[in-house]
Amino acid sequence: MKKIIVSALFAGFAMQGFAQSGTNSPYSQYGLGTLATQATGFNRGMNGLAYGFHEHNQVNHMNPASYSAVDSLSFIFDAGLSLQLTNFDEGGHKVNAHNADIEYIVASFRAFKHVGVSFGLLPYSNVGYNFSNTRNVNAFPSPSSPSTTYSNTYSGDGGLHQVSLGAGWEPFKGFSFGANISYLWGTLNRYTTNSYSDSYVNTISRNYTAEIKNYKLDFGAQYTHAITKKDELTLGLTYSLGHKLNSNTECNLISTNSQTGVSDTTRYMISNAFELPHTIGIGLMWNHNNHLKIGVDYQLQKWAKILYPRLSGTGSTTTFALADGFFKDRHRLTLGGDYCRGERYRGFFDRMHYRAGVSYTSPYLKINGADGPRELSASLGVGIPIINGYNNRSILNISAEWVNQSATGLIKENMFRINVGLTFNERWFAKFKVE
Repeated sequence: MKKIIVSALFAGFAMQGFAQSGTNSPYSQYGLGTLATQATGFNRGMNGLAYGFHEHNQVNHMNPASYSAVDSLSFIFDAGLSLQLTNFDEGGHKVNAHNADIEYIVASFRAFKHVGVSFGLLPYSNVGYNFSNTRNVNAFPSPSSPSTTYSNTYSGDGGLHQVSLGAGWEPFKGFSFGANISYLWGTLNRYTTNSYSDSYVNTISRNYTAEIKNYKLDFGAQYTHAITKKDELTLGLTYSLGHKLNSNTECNLISTNSQTGVSDTTRYMISNAFELPHTIGIGLMWNHNNHLKIGVDYQLQKWAKILYPRLSGTGSTTTFALADGFFKDRHRLTLGGDYCRGERYRGFFDRMHYRAGVSYTSPYLKINGADGPRELSASLGVGIPIINGYNNRSILNISAEWVNQSATGLIKENMFRINVGLTFNERWFAKFKVE
């Protein structure tokens, strides 16, 4: 129990790391921000493939039914971080940005026979961007009519995080179900400034802020059917409850006189402005003799009917209200696999895991009435066993991931990410016989 408390305290200290944004993407200005993966280290090597996996020595947060498979003698503690480089391309103008981020901290252990418990800290979304553009107001400037320029500056920060507690139960062989209950919290800050080189024109700023504190519920089930003595299929199902987040959002419209510096602020407020989508996942995993595991996952997030705050109109007709047309339903398809000769072998390379995965994600944002970026991604990963006199059950998970986001007429993103996760697997609950 003392070690569990120590692990929880470590997770608490690590919350500071989640305060930093894990993105530089301009697309994080929309919705709840850039949606973060819920995958842990071994899933990331397969590009997030998860729904059908139930590992005895890894924590699969994406399907809580898998907790029931955790080794009865182990306490598993898994923490991961990422390093990423992103290239942004807009009309041939390219910019690079880099980030380092604590990705997740999760733990799991067997509470009772056929019942596994897990707790953890993960991101849900990230907001982080800062860019601007400058244009001429006069199409044809002349000495008698000098050019006036206007600049638009956009920036934002924040994101949502979740601390979760979950359990999975296998009531009879081959079938298990589970649930995660999470506390979701965070702030979303977005700032827009319109300024002119002409000192007679006021500077207009729009500052959007929101603080979110609410719950999140996820459910999962798995059924495994043996085909032959060496082959089995596992069907995984997940569902995340969509609901209102009972959070207010505020918009401060600030007009500043460029000559005197005097500002006039108009404040707008919307109650119960944000909502989580209903999310459904289904996956199928084929396991050959515990050596080769190949699977496919499909996820649907029901964003299409969700409303979003919008400031519209000018002067006395300005309104700040919820509007539709900002989102589409989000579809994600993932194919991947894991190969390991066998954990019962003593050879180092025999116990290595080799992983790969690819994904396609449909556009779910609507930007100026057009579809936002679609996403293509691929990953390669390895699970490196840690073998020494003290511990031979822990695993170092390393993966490399490529993510491309693009849409016609919009910024293209190419991101290269290195994920590093360390899974500590300790025999805490074994009873040793003393001669």
